[in-house]
Amino acid sequence: MQHPTVAIIGGGPAGLLAAQRLAEAGVTGVAVYEAQATPGRKFLVAGHGGFNLTNGEPAAAFPPRYGARHGEFNPFLAHFGPDDLRRWAADLGIATYVGSSGRVFPLEEHKPAHLLRAWLQHLAALGVQLHTRHRWLGFEGERGIRLRNEHTNQEFSVQPQATVLALGGASWAKTGSDGSWTAEFQRLGIECARFEPANCGAEVTWSGFFREKVGRAPLKNIGLRCGTVETRGEVLLTDYGLEGTPVYALTPAVRAALQTGSPALLHLNLKPDLAPPALLARLQQARAGRSLPEVLRQTLNLGPPVPTLLRELATPAQLQNPVELAKLLQHLPLSVTGLRPLDEAISTAGGVLFREVNPHLMLHRRPGTFLAGEMLDWEAPTGGYLLQGCFSTGAWAARGVQQWLGL
Repeated sequence: MQHPTVAIIGGGPAGLLAAQRLAEAGVTGVAVYEAQATPGRKFLVAGHGGFNLTNGEPAAAFPPRYGARHGEFNPFLAHFGPDDLRRWAADLGIATYVGSSGRVFPLEEHKPAHLLRAWLQHLAALGVQLHTRHRWLGFEGERGIRLRNEHTNQEFSVQPQATVLALGGASWAKTGSDGSWTAEFQRLGIECARFEPANCGAEVTWSGFFREKVGRAPLKNIGLRCGTVETRGEVLLTDYGLEGTPVYALTPAVRAALQTGSPALLHLNLKPDLAPPALLARLQQARAGRSLPEVLRQTLNLGPPVPTLLRELATPAQLQNPVELAKLLQHLPLSVTGLRPLDEAISTAGGVLFREVNPHLMLHRRPGTFLAGEMLDWEAPTGGYLLQGCFSTGAWAARGVQQWLGL
C-alpha cells in the first residue's frame, strides 16, 4: 500500500483547504479521507439558510468575534483572513459581494454546490486524492492512523509523515459531525471540553393558548439582551421558544446563565429605535377606551403577535398602565429554561483545549498530528464567522505541516 505524505481526515472546509494549501505548496501525496459518501456535506447544509462565506467588516473587528479565544485566533486570521477567503473564492471562479448585513455571499447565480464542485475539480487538478466513505478509527503507533473502507468494510492503516484532523464538532450528526472522535482522544489523555450547543434556539415555556394562537411568528427589528450583552435583528417565536440571529448571538451568555442552575433571563426590546420618553408620550396620548391591540397598532405600529406576547408575559394591571406598558415594550422579560438539543445547533462550543496543541495547532502528545476546524474549543456567531474560523484554522494547520516537513 502506498502511504500518503499527508493524510487529511475530514472533507469539510478546514480539511479541504488544508489539502489545497499543502498541494499548492508543492507537497505530493496529499490524501483526504472522508467518512461520508461526498465531502462538504455540512458546508452544503449551511448554505441552505443563506450561504455567507465570511463577513465584510474590517479585519480588525474579527478576532473579538471568537470570544475567549480571540488571542489564539489572531495569527489564524492574519494568515488567512476574510479578504483571503474572498480571493480564494474568486480564484475558483466564484465572485462574491457584501450584503446589507455585512455578510459576504457568492453572487446569486453561484450556489454552494457550484463552489464545492469547482473546489473539488481544483483539488483533483492539484493531485489531491479524495477517498470517500473512509472512516477514521483512531491512531496507531507514533504516526499511523487506522481507517475503515466502508465500500469494502475492510480496515487498514497508513503511516503518513503528517496528519491533519478536521473531524468537526458535534452538531448535525447526519452530516458526519457527531463528536465520536473524542473517545480516542480521551484514551490518549488529550483533554477536551464537553460539547455544548452554540448558535441555537432558546426554550421558553409558553402556555398552551399561546402556542396554539401564535405558532410561528416573526418579531422584526427588535433588540435582545442577556445580562450586559445586547444584539439586534429578527426573532422567530416558535412553539418551543425563540429562534433567530439575535438569539444565536446570545447563546454563550444564555448558556453561562443556565449553568448556574436557574433559568436565563432575556430582555426583549420591541421598539429599540424609540427613546423611552417618546415611547411613553405616545402611549399616554392614546385615547381612553381603546383596546391593547388598537393602541399598539395605531401608536407604535406593533401588530400581531405582540399583544398576545404581552398578555402571555405580563399582568392585566401592567398592560393598562402606560408607564408599566412602556417599560415592558422595551424590557420584556423572557425566562429561558434551556437551549435546543445539541444536534439541532448550527455549531458547537467545546472540543480540544488549546493547551493541548502548540502554536502551529500540533498535538503535544502526538507530534506530526495537527488539528483544524470545529474540533478545537472555540465558537463564533453566525454571519460568516464560523466558516471563516474553519478556513483560517485549516490554512494555519497546513502552514504548520509545511514547517514540520521542512518545506
